[in-house]
Parts: sequence; C-alpha cells; structure tokens
Amino acid sequence: MAGSTFGSQFRVTTWGESHGKGLGVVVDGCPAGLPLCEEDIQKLLDRRKPGGSKFATQRREGDVAEILSGVFEGKTTGTPIAMEVRNTDQRSRDYGGIKEIYRPGHADFTFDAKYGFRDYRGGGRSSGRETLGRVAAGAVALKVLEELGIFVRAYTKSIGPIALDPERFDLEEMWNNRLYMPDAAAAKEAESFLENVMAEKDSAGGVAECVIRGLPAGVGEPVFDKLDACLAKAVMSIGAVKAFEVGDGLAAAKAAGSANNDGFCLDGQGKAKKITNHAGGILGGISDGSAVVFRAAIKPTPSIALRQRSVTRDGKEKEIAIHGRHDPVIVPRAVVVVEAMAALTVLDLMLAGMGSRMEWLRRIYGKEY
Repeated sequence: MAGSTFGSQFRVTTWGESHGKGLGVVVDGCPAGLPLCEEDIQKLLDRRKPGGSKFATQRREGDVAEILSGVFEGKTTGTPIAMEVRNTDQRSRDYGGIKEIYRPGHADFTFDAKYGFRDYRGGGRSSGRETLGRVAAGAVALKVLEELGIFVRAYTKSIGPIALDPERFDLEEMWNNRLYMPDAAAAKEAESFLENVMAEKDSAGGVAECVIRGLPAGVGEPVFDKLDACLAKAVMSIGAVKAFEVGDGLAAAKAAGSANNDGFCLDGQGKAKKITNHAGGILGGISDGSAVVFRAAIKPTPSIALRQRSVTRDGKEKEIAIHGRHDPVIVPRAVVVVEAMAALTVLDLMLAGMGSRMEWLRRIYGKEY
C-alpha cells in the first residue's frame, strides 16, 4: 500500500490497523541532540485516546507509547525513531454483522473497489485510530519547533451550529472542558447540543482551528510546495476532514481587494510587519512572520445507530444500523491530530528551506565548521 509516508526531510511512516496487534510510526530525519522521552509522546497521545469523556468512544485503550529506537540517554541520536502502541481493547466481534455490507460514510466501498479486500474490523488502515502514529510523530516535531520558539496550538472552534465567541476567547479555557473549546459558555452550550444528538442516536461535526506562532517569514516554497498547499494536503489527509481554509478563507471570495489586503508598517526595530492578518500568515505560499491561522471542517461521525440504506458486497440492498463504541463527535479528539499534522508540515518545510541561501550554508558548513 502506497501513501503511508509523509514529508521529505522530516519523514514519517505510520503503520498498523485499528484491530491489529498495535500501531506505530517511524520518524526519520529528526536532528540529533533533541531531549525526548516517552512522557513527551504520551502527553499528546492522551489528548486523542478514546474513553476520555461521554462524547468519545468508550473503547478503553491506554494508548501507552514505547520508543523502540532513536533515543539514547534521553536525547535523539539522529537515527530513525520507532514508536509503538499496542492495542489492548479491540472488540472485533462488534463488527461481525457488517462483514458483507458497506457502511455509509466510511471507506468500506472505496477500499474494496481499490484492493478487492477490506478489513471490516473498525476499518483497518482507514480507521481514525491510524492517526495515533501521526500524533506520536507530531509530538517529536512539536518539541523541535518549541526549541526554535515556534508554538502550534489547535482547538475546537465550533461543534454543529455552536461556535465560540471571539469576545470570550480564552485559549487556556480549552483545558477546562471536554471539548477543547476556548470559550466556557460555548463549550457548555455545545455539550447540551451533543447530548440531544446522542439521544437521537445521531452524530455531529464541527471545525478545528489551528494557530502557529513564532514562525519566521520565509518558510514554504513558492510553487508546488507552498506552505498553505502543504498544510492543506496534511490536514485533508486526516480521514474525517472535508474542507480546509487559511486566513479569511471562503470569506475572502466575497471581500473587496481593499478590505482583504494586509497593509504593512514598520515595527519598533524598523522591520516590516503586517497591520492585519486576513491572509492567515501566508503570502505567495511563504510564511510572512504573522501568526499562521487555518481551519479544518470535520464531518459528523459516520457510525450512527439510526437505520441507513446500503448494499452488500454481493449486490443486495439492505438497511444497516451500526452498533458498538463510536464517537458521537470526532472534533475534540481530532484537534490534536490537526495540531500534529501542522507541526510535521512546518518542520519539514523549515528543514527543506535551510539551503535557500548561501549565507545559511556558510553559517553551518563554513570555516567555523
């Protein structure tokens, strides 16, 4: 199967299935000398693991990460970093009844059309559990970026019709509610909304927003590897994401140029900076020094207990109601996945851009070296 590797300089390959023995990731290209331990990985994995609240699947997985290689005496060695998480609470029997029927909204039909085979136990590689490896790798990338003064944070912007109020925005509040929403009042309203959705045996979607601060101007390539294009590919590769926008996004299509353009001024050190940030921190595919802001629209969980129309593999029409342990909303657990993919993208482009100028190469490999 192609397509399990992401990045060119900071390369990430995920492996494993939802109901297999385990899942993991190999990270190649991490610089030597980065302080790294399993606790660094675990902190991020704990944000996406199941069973955290009534709004998440009740599959009870500890999602305990083990670093198998690439770290010695608490620091990276520059060799591939392999990490593994063993599955401990898979219940494949929950999926026996759907072995021969395609679940609406899932990859069952398309996976079967491509390979002539599908792992019906939770979706196999198409399961949201595949993102576990991305988050583990993202934890490494986030540590590298933090060493450079760059910080990435994603959060829930909306769930269903309930959106946070910019006037009440408090980033620290996201740690105080189960939805990772930086608005206490909106989070409470969204929880009430989700309880009604669950009572109706249905599901909900929402929007995750991500902000990258401290990224210097000059990251990204001007043609095919634009920063926004790479972020879009990275975020859209997350199974439940159906749309991506950066800066003002779709609203820019309705704006006049005079309103959408970001004017420039000089800061206290006489350097150029933007007055506004409609562009979301990216101009011409290259970071402009402002905060990078983007959003990901995440669809409702497709596994619902309501009866839906479908067909079997042998061509018979049939209704299906999906039972088992499923998230009524994916957004809160997807937030950290968006954060991880943003970190992986930015770090990969930064490493690729190190050879953009001779002066930078001289600084690394010059006479001092």
